[in-house]
Amino acid sequence: MARLAVMVILSVGSGLSSGDERSQVGICIGSPCSAAVVKEKSKKATIPAREFLPNINRIVFLGDSITYDGRYVSYFETQWRLHLRERPIEIISCGLPSETVSGLSEDGHAGGKFPRPDLHERLGRVLKKTRPDLVFACYGMNDGIYLPLSAERFARFKSGIVKLHEQVKAAGARIVHLTPPVFDALPIKGRVAPSDKVTADRPYRDYDDVLEHYTGWLLKKCEQGWHVIDFHGAMKAELRLKRRGNVNFTFAPDGVHPNESGQMLLGKALVDGIGAPFRGMTSRALAAKVFQLVHERRRLLTDAWLTEIGHKRPMAAGLPLETAQARAVELEKRIEQLLR
Repeated sequence: MARLAVMVILSVGSGLSSGDERSQVGICIGSPCSAAVVKEKSKKATIPAREFLPNINRIVFLGDSITYDGRYVSYFETQWRLHLRERPIEIISCGLPSETVSGLSEDGHAGGKFPRPDLHERLGRVLKKTRPDLVFACYGMNDGIYLPLSAERFARFKSGIVKLHEQVKAAGARIVHLTPPVFDALPIKGRVAPSDKVTADRPYRDYDDVLEHYTGWLLKKCEQGWHVIDFHGAMKAELRLKRRGNVNFTFAPDGVHPNESGQMLLGKALVDGIGAPFRGMTSRALAAKVFQLVHERRRLLTDAWLTEIGHKRPMAAGLPLETAQARAVELEKRIEQLLR
């Protein structure tokens, strides 16, 4: 497969200079990061639309409930449709709530009703049924199971990520890892706990330090030619800026799940991260209408794909895939009408 000639922008999640909290690192997908890691201001690549992501016709998103919510995926798809109409692509979102890549689950998860699902139980089926050219994978938030950092849990996370990476490559696809968003203890300060008092209902108050550690490891893998977009760094930097004006500002009212603003921030980080050549002005009203239909279509198909692939998490089943795809065609027609 031809190399992906796009620029990945990695926000520096720690060690930001005081003069510029948006300092970033650029690396080129397809060439080893260790060859040259160049610090520069964030900028989008100037790649012609016809040359963007060559040989990539189907993209699959994997992740937990943050990806299942998937407004960041819908934002990405909306921007693609608005700016790259001549370069159609299929996007399949298969995020599964509660999922981990580590195979770990805390005692009493979901009130003791079921353990967290393990991505690796279904990954083979995902790859076989969806046949992606490119995979975006966002894991980490659940993988430390809301406890203090431990060598054992960290090792399980690293092992699970490496296994995911290798299995995707073995299937003939490319993979870009997305670091976990921020765990924000501020809005739930009444129910977080110190390290010795953590329970299933009271997460570790400094759990974001654990995610910072996981993020640092993922970014370090760029030295081995991996491709990573730093959601964690992008959200943390923006959170710092917002709290200069409002000390109680948050992107995650429950500490974990990004709200609409948080999801849009992740979507923008993704767009910037792959250097998408999205150019030109678009009416906000048009963009909002397209996003609404894209998101409705994506949610319909996400549930159908999850049911088609199969998993072990108790949840409502989606429509049969063929039925959902037929309904998606009608939504597609409405999207195309808006874009004419």
